[in-house]
Amino acid sequence: MTRLSRMTVRGFKSIQTLEDFKLERLNVLIGANGAGKSNFISFFRMLSDMMEGRLQLYVKGEDGPDAVLFGGRKRTRQIEAELHFGSNGYRFMLSPAANQLVFSDEATYFSGSYARVWRSLGTGHAEANLPSAGEDTIARYVIPAVQSWRVFHFHDTSSLAPVRTAQPVRDNLKLKSDASNLGAFLRMLRERYPESYASIVETVQMVAPFFKDFLHRDNPGERMELEWLEEEDPDTPRGPLQLSDGTLRFICLATLLLQPRKLQPDAILIDEPELGLHPFAIVILASLLRQTSADKQIIVSTQSVELINQLEPADVVVTERRDGASVFQRLDSARLSEWLEEYSLGELWKMNVVGGRPTR
Repeated sequence: MTRLSRMTVRGFKSIQTLEDFKLERLNVLIGANGAGKSNFISFFRMLSDMMEGRLQLYVKGEDGPDAVLFGGRKRTRQIEAELHFGSNGYRFMLSPAANQLVFSDEATYFSGSYARVWRSLGTGHAEANLPSAGEDTIARYVIPAVQSWRVFHFHDTSSLAPVRTAQPVRDNLKLKSDASNLGAFLRMLRERYPESYASIVETVQMVAPFFKDFLHRDNPGERMELEWLEEEDPDTPRGPLQLSDGTLRFICLATLLLQPRKLQPDAILIDEPELGLHPFAIVILASLLRQTSADKQIIVSTQSVELINQLEPADVVVTERRDGASVFQRLDSARLSEWLEEYSLGELWKMNVVGGRPTR
């Protein structure tokens, strides 16, 4: 695992300055609506698009450079970022040019006992040069680290959502960020990783006792739906439209967090995973997050008091908006020790002891 140890971000959306911020294995962001939690996650979504050669599509989808720069280009001249993992790192600067963001700087570095070596990847280009720099002795270590981060978003469970529609059976190499290949991926797990598959089924049953198993036909053809069976009527196949939004989202989360570790990205980012979940399901989710963070790095944004109640203070990062800019602060376990003798962490959040509440 290549863990992101610290990061600096300047000028990105509501993040005016995030200086040398340390990340742990489990990082759960809390805060009021609009505080900047989703913008923190969005930074990694931009990185993912950069590694796929889609930076300009990302910028266009965000409504142009002014929507990505803190306060627009009149206030912020460029986005700067520096990412550290192990003895290696990656930095870049993005400047507005017409309706694009272009690289005014891109470089990798290696930090050893006696020297810190920066290696330029060029300037003036519209898409990242890092993915194609594999022959570079430093970049070959940096590329897998940056490419391994993946942002997952399971909010869309409408009747037309991809996760509820037929999927190509062969689309099963990795779980997609929106779980659009969930049925095909679960079928692959059942065939190749039966222990992981059994854990997913058992965990879903804990949250949805009516659920018996997923249905996998012998000859599904080229496309398949996410079919499943009920405990009380196992002879009647049911389709994805017969799953509630909360149950379907929990299935996505359980599959993501219980799949074999070698199939998971090194860093897993999830935006508000608690959406639509029963409080008991959130307790199970917290356990899965802690379990997965033993081997992988987890970054989550949440509004759930129930989820925070299951965590340690050191897992939680409070996000607040001050003078229009997002500020991020990890909780101090020692400072809260006396409070936690009488109150849960979620109660302290509601009482505004730890911050992260709406303010004027």
